[in-house]
Amino acid sequence: MNTSSGPLHGITVVDISSSYAAPTTSMYLGDMGAEIIKIEPVRGDDARGWGPPFLNGEAAWFLSVNRNKKSLCLDIRGEQGREVLFRLLETADVFIENLNPAKLERHGLGLDALRERFPRLVICALSGFGIDGPDAALPGYDLIAQARSGMMSVTGDAGVPQRVSTALSDVAAGTVAAYAIAAALVRQQRHGVGEIIDVALLEADLAFMSPRIASFLAGDPEPRPCGGTDSVVAIYQTFRTSDRPIVVAVGNDKIWLHACAALGLDELAQRPDLATNAGRRARRDEVVDAFQSVLTTRTSQEALKTLQDVGVPCARINSLSEVVDDPQVEAREAIVSQEHPRAGVFRGVASPWRLGSQSSRAPRLPAPLRGEHGRDILSSAGFDDERIADLAEAGVVWVP
Repeated sequence: MNTSSGPLHGITVVDISSSYAAPTTSMYLGDMGAEIIKIEPVRGDDARGWGPPFLNGEAAWFLSVNRNKKSLCLDIRGEQGREVLFRLLETADVFIENLNPAKLERHGLGLDALRERFPRLVICALSGFGIDGPDAALPGYDLIAQARSGMMSVTGDAGVPQRVSTALSDVAAGTVAAYAIAAALVRQQRHGVGEIIDVALLEADLAFMSPRIASFLAGDPEPRPCGGTDSVVAIYQTFRTSDRPIVVAVGNDKIWLHACAALGLDELAQRPDLATNAGRRARRDEVVDAFQSVLTTRTSQEALKTLQDVGVPCARINSLSEVVDDPQVEAREAIVSQEHPRAGVFRGVASPWRLGSQSSRAPRLPAPLRGEHGRDILSSAGFDDERIADLAEAGVVWVP
């Protein structure tokens, strides 16, 4: 992607976050053309150690969320380190952090004080539970957010709550934060004023749970794990075929009629008590058994073709080896390659949008080596070689 083609070209982001949620935010801003200065502790981002797998010592998790960034290793716990950070913030447009709110104050980075010192700056704080409330000081991770949001209570087989097995809360919160920052940047560019953006992993997961919570508040019984079926729509779930499972989504009454016709279930289609979703939901077991009895006699390929030919949404359940070779994924360039100076060729997921003005989704920069751009970043901020050497000698910065 050409930097000049990105809509955020000319925006500078200083990011002191680690792990996965907030780095997702800065990566997406970088994908949009912003310059990202990633400030890591001298030891490096925690995610650099999240493995295996490692590619020549570089963690795949870290590589997957840190493209299009430049790295500076800086100890912000002391006064000298904060002075360097503040120097960078003087010319930055956005500041991203994911420190525990209590730690922010201890490090001299209270949000109100930062806003007063840098009134034009868009400040984004990501945390487990937000910057206020009784649990603001508690640490938060994806697993904790999935548990507290109720997501695990409805996921898995009956009676066995399970975590959605990916960094769901992190990617959700990171995406929400990028959206909020982009909105705040519009006002900043128009009126010269900044903003404090408060994003919590818990609330990002609550957004995912919105239809389930709304149904419960409207009078539905307390939901339980339901093995991949939907609480409201019937049918919307996994089915066995003779060789592998597939999913079928009967999202409206017209699709219901098409599905019944395709599977030879004309008797069901003609029943008034099954003509609406409410009726099918009330008789879910009967409807599911009827569909299952037909689909079990067919291969997944046969079943999918039969249903797709009449416009019924359905799909096989892909393994990751099938996902990365999926013709649609390949055609959309949803998996991109980057040449990393240490890891070699690294393949990862592209940003989940396409801009017509950009000719390629390939990253401008691979994920940085630890402290790789430190000297250049400090020089651009006005620190001469002697001052950089002094900071390195004092352990405030680490430059390779």
